[in-house]
Amino acid sequence: MNVRRRLIPAALASALGLGALTACSSDSAASGNTDKFDVVASFYPMAFLAEQIGGGHANVTSLTEPGQEPHDLEISTKQRAQLEEADAALYLKGLQPAVDEAVGQTGIKTKIDAAGLTHLEDHGTGGHSHEGEEGHAEEEGHSDEEEHGRDPHVWLDPVKYAEIAQGVGKAFEKADPDHAADYKKNTAALVTKLKGLDSDFENGLKNSRSKVFFTNHAAFGYLAERYGLTQEAISGIDPESEPSGARVRELQQEAKADGVTTVFYETLVSDKTAKTLARDANLKTDVLDPLEGITDKSRGDDYFQVMEANLKALRTALGAT
Repeated sequence: MNVRRRLIPAALASALGLGALTACSSDSAASGNTDKFDVVASFYPMAFLAEQIGGGHANVTSLTEPGQEPHDLEISTKQRAQLEEADAALYLKGLQPAVDEAVGQTGIKTKIDAAGLTHLEDHGTGGHSHEGEEGHAEEEGHSDEEEHGRDPHVWLDPVKYAEIAQGVGKAFEKADPDHAADYKKNTAALVTKLKGLDSDFENGLKNSRSKVFFTNHAAFGYLAERYGLTQEAISGIDPESEPSGARVRELQQEAKADGVTTVFYETLVSDKTAKTLARDANLKTDVLDPLEGITDKSRGDDYFQVMEANLKALRTALGAT
């Protein structure tokens, strides 16, 4: 995540990319006052959950256009009105200050903070902390300073994503009791599918030549921790910054020591940093998608397809058998 951008006023702060969803619209005019359960989601992983759990009963909209770079959204007056008209807001508190502010200022009855539905951790990566990204403290008594640095990328861990899904399902049941049975059924189906994805990753990465992978964005801390891997981020939380000469040399040495073959980059940001390191260290490059949005460049049409593509890329890079 880009720290420099997070230092601007909250109304201009960031949000994440949203890809195309079959039941999801980015048209503000369609966001509220429909005959369905109107849900406004902050970015793709939240919108995907709402669409999967809400099914035919939910009208899901997003604050972010499909393919928009994660950190470029400005919350407009029209989007604030969109929130006011909705039945529920689904967001990840601490990740997008502008969204947090807008949701907090609305009179919307159901506000679902995904960060409060699982436990966020601090993943320091190669000396690069998640400074500037405040997470949600699950336990009471945490100060802002203690929350500072919590990693928000929980959706890249299928187990934690399933925990969030269960919490969202319960919130939908409470907010729209007429369709509670369907929400419960849809949530159970989604959780089962996420458990299957978790098994795919666990089995697929269990036997690999290397356990270390390089990315230009420190987004995969939860995934790495879940499956016994080590993430080394070239530029920490800022996917567009240039690595220092010392950092490049450090990674070159680590690549040789740990059998690293590939530097991963993303679909929604420049691949310049990854290719710089790959060229200097004589490594390959490939895509590891943090799933902040679905575009025509994504290796799949939804969360599950892209995660399976991520697994395939990791297996190849790590020499899994």
